[in-house]
Amino acid sequence: MSTATNAPALAHALRAKRRRSALRTAAFMSPWLIGFGFFFAYPLVSTVYFSFMKYDGFGVPSFRGLGNWSYVFSDYPMFWPAMRNTLWLVVVMVTCRVVFGLGVGVLITKIKTGTGLFRTLFYLPYLAPPVAATLAFVFLLNPGTGPVNSVLGGLGLPTPGWFTDPTWSKPALTMLAVWGVGDLMVIFMAALLDVPKEQYEAAELDGTSAWQRFRYVTLPNISPIVMFAVVTGVIQTMQYYTQPLVAGKVASGIIGGSGQQFEPGYPDKSTLTLPQLVYNLGFQRFDYGSACVVALVLFALSMAFTALLMRRRGGLIQAGD
Repeated sequence: MSTATNAPALAHALRAKRRRSALRTAAFMSPWLIGFGFFFAYPLVSTVYFSFMKYDGFGVPSFRGLGNWSYVFSDYPMFWPAMRNTLWLVVVMVTCRVVFGLGVGVLITKIKTGTGLFRTLFYLPYLAPPVAATLAFVFLLNPGTGPVNSVLGGLGLPTPGWFTDPTWSKPALTMLAVWGVGDLMVIFMAALLDVPKEQYEAAELDGTSAWQRFRYVTLPNISPIVMFAVVTGVIQTMQYYTQPLVAGKVASGIIGGSGQQFEPGYPDKSTLTLPQLVYNLGFQRFDYGSACVVALVLFALSMAFTALLMRRRGGLIQAGD
């Protein structure tokens, strides 16, 4: 009888204990929750809201429905070239950076002497400010007076137009990105040095070649780091803004001045990227609604690429098991 009488009290005490535990957990998580709310959730919801509004940043927003979406996808002539360029850079630039960074990491880990010197030499370009590095590359790859074309011409090889030629502008940006691959080199070196030496020794005893040891020993051990490099590379390339804008402005001869307007993408929209459209629409054309549409497209592409890569990674793990 006493047990039945105490049951409601025990249930109430249990609920109170769970409530206190939940409040304590929320208190510990509050810094993250506040940061997530202010710096991710609120901006994302606001971006979705303004994508359906007509807003110039000064007046009162007015509902426009799908007008901004229709304008960006159908009437804005710079959107699809920027989309193609961004996807090209994601596929080619990220691949080249990961392959080159991994190759340099493997090479340096195999060197017996001078490892610190070579590691420093390959890492230093990553520390160069993006604007300064881009200006240096535009000078080096100048089709008329640049030293690179002078050497190529002296060897009897073709001399591309680089940043003044729509065909070569994106490969030139890729070369700039590969030049600053020191961050990936350091990450891959740490992963490579972590691979158990016993596995290499066992593979050598089985008579495997260097390529087989790399494929069946090295890659499976560093695959999480490779996935990390690819995912972060995709996200960074989706935000690629400074280098193509500076390269286009300098190559076009428009250095810039007070009140001077510059349409990004020189030459012939070949260096145009989606982040440049966000700035062009929002801060040059004062069309905040359309800028929010492009921002949401960037967000959706980043999420889609990340989900695809993680799904691919999960499939490889299951296949390996």
